[in-house]
Amino acid sequence: MSIPKIKTLGELKKSGYQPKSVKDEIRKNLICKLQKQESTFNGIIGYEETVIPDVERALLSRHNILFLGLRGQAKTRMARQMIELLDEYIPVIEGTEINDDPLNPISIHAKDLIAQYGDDTPIHWVHRSERYGEKLATPDVSVADLIGDIDPIKAANLRLSFADERVIHYGIIPRSNRGIFVINEIPDLQARIQVALFNILEEGDVQIRGFKLRMPLDILFVFTANPEDYTNRGSIVTPLKDRIESQILTHYPKTIETALTITEQEADILKEQEAKVKMSDLIKRLIEQISFEARSSELVDKKSGVSARLSISAFENAVSSAERRALINKENNTQVWISDLIGLIPSITGKIELVYEGEQEGPYQVAMNLLDKAIRSQFIQYFPNPETLKKKRNQQAAEENPYRSISSWFDKGNSLNLLFHTKDEDKIQQLYKVDGLHALVKKYFKQANEKDAALLMEFVLHGLAAFSMISKKILESRIEFKDLMGSMLGNATSFGEEELDSDDFN
Repeated sequence: MSIPKIKTLGELKKSGYQPKSVKDEIRKNLICKLQKQESTFNGIIGYEETVIPDVERALLSRHNILFLGLRGQAKTRMARQMIELLDEYIPVIEGTEINDDPLNPISIHAKDLIAQYGDDTPIHWVHRSERYGEKLATPDVSVADLIGDIDPIKAANLRLSFADERVIHYGIIPRSNRGIFVINEIPDLQARIQVALFNILEEGDVQIRGFKLRMPLDILFVFTANPEDYTNRGSIVTPLKDRIESQILTHYPKTIETALTITEQEADILKEQEAKVKMSDLIKRLIEQISFEARSSELVDKKSGVSARLSISAFENAVSSAERRALINKENNTQVWISDLIGLIPSITGKIELVYEGEQEGPYQVAMNLLDKAIRSQFIQYFPNPETLKKKRNQQAAEENPYRSISSWFDKGNSLNLLFHTKDEDKIQQLYKVDGLHALVKKYFKQANEKDAALLMEFVLHGLAAFSMISKKILESRIEFKDLMGSMLGNATSFGEEELDSDDFN
């Protein structure tokens, strides 16, 4: 069928065109993709064995769908990708507001056109990208917005009675006829508005004011919602939920590897940043670990969830922190250091909802705790677990302790100050001052080059501090590492700087 050449209803009939409902259309195209073993939802990572099969089953069953899950779980993205399962073009009667099928018109305007022009009725072709409607549910959304209402201005201009069907102004749902319509955050929709959707879902017809309309709309409905106990703003009324045939539960990435892939795909890093800043796999894993720690933290509200956007924003901020330092120091290239991760704090505090205990701690301190926990969790993936060594009290265990020379160096009264804006060369030289630090890294990472080894050396210091083997203090312009006992007896203000705390960020 040559789409551009078909311009009238008569030509469409001669072409052998057979109309299909939107759900049958999606089902047919999905079957073709499955038979060819093509991907149905590109760029959706981590759902291959869970959510995507559920969605495919629902679409094969021609069901309306409810995605139920916490924020940042790709619910809306899944809905938007369903457009690719529609036919590329469909014919509609030109000039109609609700995409009337030329062979099965439902609006009075379309019927009048066909009655007037017959087979000469003009046909318009609609691309699948135009067959998608989306509405964010808010308390101020009205029935008129979604379904329609009487338009008094139209009635006056056309000199029609309010009893005439032509005075109706259709809402966004009828205008999405023969397409996909998505309502995001459906619990936020007032209960009386949700009730107005009953007939559309069950019978497919529209009820506007007192009109006795029977307009069998052809729409695939997709709803998204957080779990009902997410907030006290509202919930899905039970009869509406009963009319949505498939409820599909979404989830966060289950592994660090999956989360890494998602973040690298979604992070918006400029080419000039990629050329200037190198980010190691260690840093990427630490960033992802922060989200995992937040989701299990007792200080973070689990009902609210921790969006994948936290890792994405943190990834971008990590690159920008290193880039800023390189620009200040006039360096052509650099890498993201552990100390640069202090720049992630704004990405964390804005993405987590705290419980009462967390509010008492303060968002800055909670973010710092999550960063320390991430370092602690990842440290044992690279080096021996200090906790295991602490439990061994005998002389042999002490001699086997790989961190012994490092902690001894600090015990002698030595300290290390790593400035946030120091040059890479200067930082590497400072790290080499700590006895045994370079030897430890080379013992476990023999193939590491100079910069990778230096990063691991810095990681060891942060890791030992996280396991309370040495002291770490974050000051306004630097991070100070000392022996644990000396830190307890010392006073940070003697250096002329105040230690940062949560009050500085509130």
